[in-house]
Amino acid sequence: MKKVRLEIVGLSYSQTQSGAYALVLGESTGSRRLPIIIGGFEAQAIAIELEKMTPTRPLTHDLFKAFSKNFSVEVTEILIYNLVEGIFYAKLVCTDGTREVEIDARTSDAIALAVRFNCPIYTYEFILKSAGIVLDDETLPTNESSMSSAPVEEISSPNLEGEYKSKSTEELKNLLETALDEEQYELASKIRDEINTRKES
Repeated sequence: MKKVRLEIVGLSYSQTQSGAYALVLGESTGSRRLPIIIGGFEAQAIAIELEKMTPTRPLTHDLFKAFSKNFSVEVTEILIYNLVEGIFYAKLVCTDGTREVEIDARTSDAIALAVRFNCPIYTYEFILKSAGIVLDDETLPTNESSMSSAPVEEISSPNLEGEYKSKSTEELKNLLETALDEEQYELASKIRDEINTRKES
């Protein structure tokens, strides 16, 4: 199965879930984006490492790295291998130099470890096809590695559970384009899901 390499594109407050964050991954050689909702602790763990900040005491992911290094275990890659009912599944690919082991992990934890071990993040093509958002060149962020901790301003549109369902497909496509223009990937993914649901019915 074809693997696609991903890079961290952005991190911002979730527009729809209080206390949650939207982590946006993008394919390294394309324009598709994969928005993933993660918890505040995991978002902090990722942001701290990306910003090269040093906490006064080791965080859980730092402890895991120190433990692994002391026993000569390396995390060589992260693989987001499945998507079931909106939940992403990931695993760590680890080696001690003689054997390779795959360990199941929450996607947020796996990515927090990926930035610490400086290892690549991959997913499969079928996951990008079903959950990815395609961006035109003009809508790509100017700084691919930028992290934003500020809330993302929501575009003025109805919530998905209510009025989105009463919108025409053409109206939804226009809302999707607006969300992408404003780099509101989580909102765009919800609109995309509604469009895809209509295509299947």
